[in-house]
Amino acid sequence: MKKSKWTSLFSILLILSLILAACNSNEDSGSGGNDDENKSEDEQVTIVYARGQDATKATDEIIKAFEKEHPNINVEFREMPSDTGAQHDAYVTALNGKSSEIDVMDLDVVWPAEFAQAGYVMPLDRFLKNDGIDLKDYNEGAVSAANFEGRQWAMPKFIDAGMLFYQTDITEEPSKNWDELMSQASELKGEEGTKFGYLMQAKQYEGLVCNAVEFIASYGGSIVNEDGEVVVDSEESIKGLEKLVEVANSDFVPENITTFTEPESHTSFIEGESPFIRNWPYQYALANDEEQSKIVGNVGVVPLPEGDAGSAAALGGWMTAINQFSEHPEEAWEFVKFMTGPEGQKISAIHGGLAPTISSLFEDEEILEANPFFKEEGFVNALESAVSRPVVPNYPEISEIIQIEVSKAIAGESTPEEAAKAMQSKIENAMK
Repeated sequence: MKKSKWTSLFSILLILSLILAACNSNEDSGSGGNDDENKSEDEQVTIVYARGQDATKATDEIIKAFEKEHPNINVEFREMPSDTGAQHDAYVTALNGKSSEIDVMDLDVVWPAEFAQAGYVMPLDRFLKNDGIDLKDYNEGAVSAANFEGRQWAMPKFIDAGMLFYQTDITEEPSKNWDELMSQASELKGEEGTKFGYLMQAKQYEGLVCNAVEFIASYGGSIVNEDGEVVVDSEESIKGLEKLVEVANSDFVPENITTFTEPESHTSFIEGESPFIRNWPYQYALANDEEQSKIVGNVGVVPLPEGDAGSAAALGGWMTAINQFSEHPEEAWEFVKFMTGPEGQKISAIHGGLAPTISSLFEDEEILEANPFFKEEGFVNALESAVSRPVVPNYPEISEIIQIEVSKAIAGESTPEEAAKAMQSKIENAMK
């Protein structure tokens, strides 16, 4: 018994001495937990950034500049398929399995709601608030495309929008509303060797949805409103659809216009076959490419014609989001903030020719020197009139419904009124 008591007493004294030694050690250092904090700040973290193929130097330049400002964060670039459908499916496969392999990813402008609903991406509101980022500095349409159920799920990286391009040697200035432009297109058909008066994308695919959104919005209508309500069966939307059907069936567009996507329409335009074309910003550079174009130096750009409610342009472009399952959300946010902020977007514009979503950057001299096209008043005004396609979690399904019903109306298989009613019913059922 005596031996047992002395053993216990010795053990207690040993434990007390170790505790006192630890306390003295902390007091002597004068830093306590700060050592751990400093060590954390210096710790090297690697995050993975995924996006589609980038043929420019923009991505490499962004990563280089970011790592210089954040020496403790390394960015590994993961190249995804260039085809957006394949890229979408690759993300979904990985994120369905709650993979944390990717930290930051670029999303097509129509994906944020789907990825938010599925729980694939992280809401950014707390980051925005903590860093005092004002989304009013960004293009309103681009911001709204990534806002779902009142929260921001991605940051707009660059923007595309539908625009009206025209041959300046055939007409000094396009008419500003649809009715007048249609008359102008009819009158100019055949001038200077042209075959048509107007070009668009009317095949049954995503491009037709963009054209439909533009016509509908220009007459004050919408397909799905900001509250997520289906509102396409309205007087305004029907009027927009009527004008789309009228243009697509006019004698100043190609007879096979329902087979036209971007390549068919832009090829015809740079061959000098039409004074007008509705297309995306890339059309300007293509039309001034001496190796391909017959109309170099004779290209202007303005917003699309106005309906009763003004001009509207379908929003295109890409967003950047954070994987919900990322093991480094804070570091991922720092990269997102940099890449979609003024410095990152400036690099994208200069090295990648991408249109910024921060409006003030269109006044930056270095950006304008690299992209003279951005000086065009019509280009900037067209971006400002951009409206998003339906912000819904099952966008691919909704898009298919729109494509089918609008195509039926163009083919005369239904009236615009019947197309609007069919879309209303089918989209409501799809969204239940």
